[in-house]
Amino acid sequence: MDAGSMSSSSNLKSGSRCPLQEQFLQKRNSRENLDRFIPNRSAMDFDYAHYMLTEGRKGKENPAMVSSPSKDAYRKQLAEAMNMNRTRILAFKNKPPAPVELFPREFSSLPQDKPAKLRRHIPQTSDRTLDAPDLVDDYYLNLLDWGSSNVLAIALASTVYLWDATSGSTSELVTFEDESGPVTSVNWAPDGRHIAIGLDNSEVQLWDSTANRQVGFLSLILLRTLRGCHRSRVGSLAWNNHILTTGGMDGCIVNNDVRIRSHIVETYRGHEQEVCGLKWSASGQQLASGGNDNLLHIWDRSVASSNSPTQWLHRLEDHTAAVKALAWCPFQGNLLASGGGGGDRCIKFWNTHTGACLNSVDTGSQVCALLWNKNERELLSSHGFTQNQLTLWKYPSMAKVAELTGHTSRVLYMAQSPDGCTVASAAGDETLRFWNVFGVPEVAKPGPKTNPEPFAHLNRIR
Repeated sequence: MDAGSMSSSSNLKSGSRCPLQEQFLQKRNSRENLDRFIPNRSAMDFDYAHYMLTEGRKGKENPAMVSSPSKDAYRKQLAEAMNMNRTRILAFKNKPPAPVELFPREFSSLPQDKPAKLRRHIPQTSDRTLDAPDLVDDYYLNLLDWGSSNVLAIALASTVYLWDATSGSTSELVTFEDESGPVTSVNWAPDGRHIAIGLDNSEVQLWDSTANRQVGFLSLILLRTLRGCHRSRVGSLAWNNHILTTGGMDGCIVNNDVRIRSHIVETYRGHEQEVCGLKWSASGQQLASGGNDNLLHIWDRSVASSNSPTQWLHRLEDHTAAVKALAWCPFQGNLLASGGGGGDRCIKFWNTHTGACLNSVDTGSQVCALLWNKNERELLSSHGFTQNQLTLWKYPSMAKVAELTGHTSRVLYMAQSPDGCTVASAAGDETLRFWNVFGVPEVAKPGPKTNPEPFAHLNRIR
């Protein structure tokens, strides 16, 4: 039984082998009967299965992968456009070629882009430093000025020296006796030839300096001495054509016509203490005066009177310390900048037509002098403790452009060269420094040539 059973099973096993193979072949064609989880390994064709898994089904399952020259080119362009080629990231390549212009620029009617303006370099150190021994360290005096003939005048104690910026030569103008000196103010006339000198004894002297090119030295001539203007020292001077305005420690401001014998033509009274700042506007119609009484006055020349003291146009009381630093804006005639002393530390901007304060900036230190840039919308200020620096401001944002350091004491005086590029500063450390802070002005380009009128060379028919 057991043997019969074994024989029958063996016969069944041996007899069912070929049909299973056939059934496998039939089930391969009809997938619904194939058990995908428990395959019959003995009935598998491994060569056929490997072919189907690797190569045979590429074309059926992903027809786009069928290789052809056109499809390969399309896939390459698609990969570049979609940034699928990751090897391009951070890869070095040459600069792409410049695009070819279809039309030359000279024949194009489209507006051309202007080149970006380069930010100029501002040297952080002075170009030149000169000794200035015995320079009086007095906030209320004005001992430095640069004339239109490119000669700089500086007062050292009782002596006035002239430094020719063109040749670099130095000459002594005059030395005063002890009963007259020391010198308290100097100021060149607009012609660059005449210079006014204010003295501690209340007098003002006018000198004529003419360069003798043949002999090679300066011929200096005393023209006249103005007396009776003030009762004490004359600390500030300002020219307006032939009018020399003087400000004294007595609080008076006097207009002197230097052409006539009786030189006093107008008197301004408004300050209660020493007048330490005087500046005429470019039009010559308005005068700004600052004093040790913390007051700033605007005077109008058109209402000046020789018979009685002239009333001010505006009396500005916003500063809380002495007002010495004054500067009229070169590109806006009614804009005035003023700087306050150590108790104020502010730069204020004024509309002199209305008397309104447009802006006030706390600089953090005593404001000793102010200068506008003639070529850019910038303002330069000099300061005292603690940094004794020159600060360049961008107007009207008043953002700091540069800070120039080098002086070891407060920078009391500043003067600007005739071309507006260089600034000279004199400080209590007895040095005179030159700064190329305003840069070289741009050369004005000639205007476009106008096209001549057609047939302009022919006579007109009348």
